[in-house]
Amino acid sequence: MSICRLVFVAAVTAASATALSAQPSPTEIARPAGSETPAQRKIAIARKKIARDPKQYHGYNELALALTQRARETADPVFYQQADEAVRTSLAMAPDNFEALKVRAWALLGQHRFAEALALATALNTKVPDDLMIYGMLTDANIELGKYDDAERAAQWMLDLRPGNIPALTRTAYLRELFGDIDGALELMRAALGRMPYQETEDRAWVLTHVGHLELIGQRPIEAERALEQALDLFPNYHYALGGLAEVRTAQKRYREAVDLQQQRYTAAPHPENLFELAEAQARAGMTAAAAKTYAAFEAGARAEMNGEDNANRELVSYFVGAGSKPVEGLALAQREIARRGDVYTREAYAWALFKNGQRAEARKEIAAVLAVGVQHPRVLERAALIQGKARAASTSR
Repeated sequence: MSICRLVFVAAVTAASATALSAQPSPTEIARPAGSETPAQRKIAIARKKIARDPKQYHGYNELALALTQRARETADPVFYQQADEAVRTSLAMAPDNFEALKVRAWALLGQHRFAEALALATALNTKVPDDLMIYGMLTDANIELGKYDDAERAAQWMLDLRPGNIPALTRTAYLRELFGDIDGALELMRAALGRMPYQETEDRAWVLTHVGHLELIGQRPIEAERALEQALDLFPNYHYALGGLAEVRTAQKRYREAVDLQQQRYTAAPHPENLFELAEAQARAGMTAAAAKTYAAFEAGARAEMNGEDNANRELVSYFVGAGSKPVEGLALAQREIARRGDVYTREAYAWALFKNGQRAEARKEIAAVLAVGVQHPRVLERAALIQGKARAASTSR
């Protein structure tokens, strides 16, 4: 992902800014007229505002924010790049304007540049200490960096500033999940869903996807299936929901259906981590030859981005120490990634790599720190049992 370069900002002219606002992405062009998503509608409104008055920076802020929403809808990183461009244009017109810098922090989070996002959000919080969404960004960045006490404090500030607000409810729900309170997380996610505007279909589908994920962790696959199918009804072909439903099918041992869903997910969001999930599904379904080809394609794609911030390194670690039969390389990669971010899922991948390299004592120490947070994800618990010598085999812990 490209880094925002302030030295470039001053060179942006009104003419080039107008051209930027008029350039739709290939993803937008492909969608039939009349079926626009919430983000697409907001992008169109912002572009019209810019066309009416290209010298006003507010329209570029609105465009940048809408583009970050479109990035989540599609999992297409090009929209974060376009958001960066819109932010640069806004800052060229009004240097240091707060709303543009907020969107920059959003884009940094979306690009997995978590340390940079935390630094910027912290600076903005110092400047405007009662801005709700800055606390949301602080929560997100601290979660991804494994700084859970700081994340919890930021989320509590959100609740204190505006009790019952949706962004605080969803973040607090995620923290509760990490801390092992699955029922509490579900309660908060459902409360957030009940407060969401009807027209925000992607936001509602996103929350329903998380509801399905939580129901599955709580070993309620029928309820999980129901929530995920509702998400797909709201937002057809939603990549997050397709992945969640594939997990349900796996739990139900309907492996071929899981393969089909993972294939749909990869088609909608062609990223290496999704290719890895497809290969895993094919292996479980007994599709050995297909899985081998998919693993090879995954490895090539993941290696191509392994030195970037937005990568598939956790999946690549699992592949190296499992089906890829490169445990030493897997451990080296895990050590690199753990130095960059210390969240429980990265630490769990590191613990697994240690274990698969025969470093049992170190692996037990690392997995104990993961379990101390409270995480209840089935894969984490399964691998933890193996590392701690409490299980003999694991079907999903390659």
